[in-house]
Amino acid sequence: MNRRVIIALVALIAAGAAASWFFGAPQRFFAAPAAAGQLTLYGNVDVREAQLAFRVGGRIKTMVVDEGDAVKAGETLAVLDDGPLAAAVRGAEANVAALQAALDKAIAGPRPAEIDQAKAQCAQLDANLKLAELTLGRTRLLLPSGAATQATLDQAQASHDAAAANLDSARQALKLLEDGTRPEDIAAAQANLAAAKANLASAQIALQDATLIAPADGVILTRVDEPGAVVATGATAYVMALSNPMWVRAYVSEADLGKVTPGMKVSIFTDSAPGKAYAGTIGYVSPVAEFTPKTVETPDLRTDLVYRLRVVVERPDAALRQGMPVTVETPLSGAGGDAEAS
Repeated sequence: MNRRVIIALVALIAAGAAASWFFGAPQRFFAAPAAAGQLTLYGNVDVREAQLAFRVGGRIKTMVVDEGDAVKAGETLAVLDDGPLAAAVRGAEANVAALQAALDKAIAGPRPAEIDQAKAQCAQLDANLKLAELTLGRTRLLLPSGAATQATLDQAQASHDAAAANLDSARQALKLLEDGTRPEDIAAAQANLAAAKANLASAQIALQDATLIAPADGVILTRVDEPGAVVATGATAYVMALSNPMWVRAYVSEADLGKVTPGMKVSIFTDSAPGKAYAGTIGYVSPVAEFTPKTVETPDLRTDLVYRLRVVVERPDAALRQGMPVTVETPLSGAGGDAEAS
């Protein structure tokens, strides 16, 4: 046989095999022939990732865990140098103490000794006024005889008026002391104290935020910074994969879409342990196709439409990894039951 003919035959056979695989691939990926009453889907394990960051900026003092470490919720991951934050807390505490003292003073009002002192001042000024009245009276009597001049009379009158004004001022001050602090002043002192307490609470929260805590169980994927680095507020320090929830992202063809519903129990199998079944529940069926359909759809084209499923794994373990291919077996028409994780 001619060599060119042989090459042409091989090329035709290869093209036919490729075409057969290509046109059959969608059905093999999204659903596979299965026993009666069962739909088999294929997908991949999907895991949430969390970008962990400090809510405050500062210099990193300690990085406790490293890439690949498994961590538990509440575990310390990293710590900032909290010196500046602790100083801010102490300053806020001192401000609260000062404003609390001011409020207590306003509520208590003047001390009895202060009122007694004001009364004594009033008595002294009253005596001065009486003396000024006597002096003014004598000067008026002496003026006609020439024993006193008009200037002396004017000076006596001025001294009398000054003494009367001083006494009136002292009496007003005494009344203020006896009435106590005004309600408006007390309210202002209370508002100032409340603001100071809010600032203290904010400073205390900032001090707590100097410690980065794991929000959930998971595995550290990336360690971004090292001790000594200065980080800004919100800058990522770790990337963590959460252990739970874990789900499978699978797809179902348009023809089989009506066979799956949210809440349906399924069994999940991996290639590494095909005999071990994980229990799962279909938690979400996308209402939208994954790609835009053609303008004119024949019945064959309509069957190529696919919809995304989210299957929640009920009891995942360390054997399930991000992106791992899995097989999802879905009982239909009441066939099968709840899958039990081994």
